[in-house]
Amino acid sequence: MLCALSIGKVCYFDHNDDHPPARPQPTQDTNSMHLQQLSPPLREDFVQALQDIGVWSDTDLLLANEPTTIFGRLPPELGITLLEYRQAVVKVAELASAPPAYGDRLLESENRRYEDIHSDDMLVGVPEVDALLGGFSAPRVVELSGDKGSGKTALALQLVLRHLANVGNSSVLWIDSSGEFAPERAALMLDQITGEYSASAPERLQVSLAFDIEAVHEVLESLRQTMSPRDESAYTEHPTTRCIVIDSITPLLGPMLSATSSQGHAIMTTFMRQLRAFADSFCLTVIVINNSTKMLPRNPDAVFETTRKPALGPSFTFMTDATLWLSRRPEGESTDDGESSVHVAEVLRSRISVFSVMARYSQWLIRGL
Repeated sequence: MLCALSIGKVCYFDHNDDHPPARPQPTQDTNSMHLQQLSPPLREDFVQALQDIGVWSDTDLLLANEPTTIFGRLPPELGITLLEYRQAVVKVAELASAPPAYGDRLLESENRRYEDIHSDDMLVGVPEVDALLGGFSAPRVVELSGDKGSGKTALALQLVLRHLANVGNSSVLWIDSSGEFAPERAALMLDQITGEYSASAPERLQVSLAFDIEAVHEVLESLRQTMSPRDESAYTEHPTTRCIVIDSITPLLGPMLSATSSQGHAIMTTFMRQLRAFADSFCLTVIVINNSTKMLPRNPDAVFETTRKPALGPSFTFMTDATLWLSRRPEGESTDDGESSVHVAEVLRSRISVFSVMARYSQWLIRGL
């Protein structure tokens, strides 16, 4: 006959029964490491003896009881001294601990990384446009918006090609949501850009097709797995993605927006927050190109009178660091050479610079396109 009395976690059995008592079972603590899984391993007989008294994990050994209390419960025939036991406890503590991180070293590493990235040439090359936002250095998310033919894609392409031509250890991810990316256009623009690394720039411009928001998530997740925000070598030895361009974001999010449902707006908000976190974690410049929509009688935020405004609703512009509105001036306003069109870039909203300012520039950078 078996008789058991439980007091806390200790069970007393009537040893007249032929069946041996069941051994204590391990606790289900997902943050603990079983002693059998330690590498290098402890003595097998020592681990077995600890399990016989209910000590299964590093948490049980280090935190559940006083070390001397556990030592006193070990069987004498184990033949382990108190000094050996203390050395085993120290070994378990070292193996279970996270690698040390020194604050001064982390700060120095981050400062070096930010200095390196901020010294990169992330500029359009048109002083009037670069002055609007103080350049496009990371980490930031910038919206380029404007009507069709206003030069949104051309400006973004000029920015990334000039960057690649001047920074040899950098790469750019271009997410094409319409299938309209033209390699020959990029090659023609690159021919007009002088830079030390112009020859390898096309190899470091990675173009991915993504026709819905799920596909964009997959592309970004693949990029995330190849990057580490704490890996210094990634910024010095191999070309690392410093800029992401989404051209354009309108067909990805626009069909989801509805006046009768908030689900689409929630998806848009979540996605833009993820882009922001992505830019902050990996110190990236993210350019999102947004189409335009009708606004009557006129857009009050634009310097020049227009009946167009950025698409995706009024809240989208607050999900980025700045919104540049691009427009093309009438044919009568041309440059001195008579061959290039005149464009205007306006800062509709910005949290990183003064807004309600504008810059006029000629499209000589993309002449012939």
